[in-house]
Amino acid sequence: MWKRSSRGIYLQSASFLRLLFLLSLGLLSSASVQAAEKTKGPADLRTAIVEVAKKNIPAVAHIEVTARQEVVVPSTPFENDPFFRFFFDFPQRPKKFKRELKGLGTGMIIDREGHILTNNHVVAGATEIEVLLDSGKKYRARLVGTDPKTDLAVIKISASEPLPHVTFGDSDKVEVGEWVVAIGHPRGLDQTVTQGIISAKHRRGIMDPSTYQDFLQTDAAINPGNSGGPLLNLDGEVIGVNAAIASASGGSEGIGFAIPSNMALHIAKTLIAHGKVKRGWFGASAQNLTPELAKAFGLESTRGALVTDVAKEGPADKCGLRRGDVVIAYQGRPVSDATQLQNEVAATPLGQEVKLTILRRGQRQELSLQIGSPEEASKAVASSVKDRLGINARPLSPREAERYGLSPQQGVVITWVDPRGPLGEAGLEVGDILLEIEGQPIESWESFLELVRSLQPKQQTTFLAMDHRTGNTGYVRVAVR
Repeated sequence: MWKRSSRGIYLQSASFLRLLFLLSLGLLSSASVQAAEKTKGPADLRTAIVEVAKKNIPAVAHIEVTARQEVVVPSTPFENDPFFRFFFDFPQRPKKFKRELKGLGTGMIIDREGHILTNNHVVAGATEIEVLLDSGKKYRARLVGTDPKTDLAVIKISASEPLPHVTFGDSDKVEVGEWVVAIGHPRGLDQTVTQGIISAKHRRGIMDPSTYQDFLQTDAAINPGNSGGPLLNLDGEVIGVNAAIASASGGSEGIGFAIPSNMALHIAKTLIAHGKVKRGWFGASAQNLTPELAKAFGLESTRGALVTDVAKEGPADKCGLRRGDVVIAYQGRPVSDATQLQNEVAATPLGQEVKLTILRRGQRQELSLQIGSPEEASKAVASSVKDRLGINARPLSPREAERYGLSPQQGVVITWVDPRGPLGEAGLEVGDILLEIEGQPIESWESFLELVRSLQPKQQTTFLAMDHRTGNTGYVRVAVR
């Protein structure tokens, strides 16, 4: 019987047998045994999961979104050929049409006022958002703010009565192997509860490398529709926001990812207060250390972030940080890799002075710098585009987007090219349009600058570009400066 039970049940059963043994020897009274039983907590894993579900299901929201999408009609090879049109009377077709899309997701009510935390990909682009609660009540929700970089968003419903809400735990204290519970609406099946364990912590680079990722990995079943739902510990506290799965089938294969609650709660509070997230900037790029790099720099381990570039007149430059330095601690906290350093900087309030611990030629040093703003970062990156890519660029105008069949803000137009620069030598010209960098779409001017900033010096990089004369697209691969 014990073999089929959880480890917790076995230990509790063994403890209980020891109490009975001591009782038989007269070393304990029956009252002592009863008191011990009362303070044990949940009787077993089954009871614990039941309690977590009862406590949190009322605060888990079923989200239905409607989005109206403008679709570009693909052109035929001869559609724009006047000779073909003259002889074959090719009919004029609309260049675009609109279609309505429906989507499902999950969210969690985080306060009595009706703020709901969910994933950005659940509500991004939605024209209508409806929320259905376990009580059976349905509400129209409004968007409060989104943060694509962490894939988080906050929406809000208005109710005449106080709403049930979740409580948050400390995701930094979560242990690998700890039991967890996921609640959501996979494939529209309301209030589905699944259980598993924390399989790993600090999973980074799972999706877009330019985003701020630090996932918890779990084997609790997560399927389409679970996105935005809570991952809970056995105390009923939210320790993660379910966001993604690794799957070849599209369904759960035991590899799910959740955004840690500490990051999610910070982003949620910022979105509620300001409607958007402003991240700190320290004016340097860094990469992870490989065993080969660690050996070359005379380091004993691969822990730390290797500085690869320092922006002129940026915070890092002003404090004396140099290319080749290795950041091993931030505000006294050990830095394991470049992604952790990026996340630490991004979460620091603008203008705050921070302490960096670095290794320079094997010598430990302390530096102080003041965290800069996104506006400073954009100016620095915009000036570096010319240096690194050999071009100047600007956002597309609405007329240009319509002409080339692109959505608003998609891509950037090249306005100047250095013939000896990386993109100039690849054959790009003034008027050509950049659409992707390393497979990541350029969705706005800010995303273009962010993607350029994430590139490492001398990195072989693939660009998707559109020829401004023909409208044809193609890939070029160059080494950025």
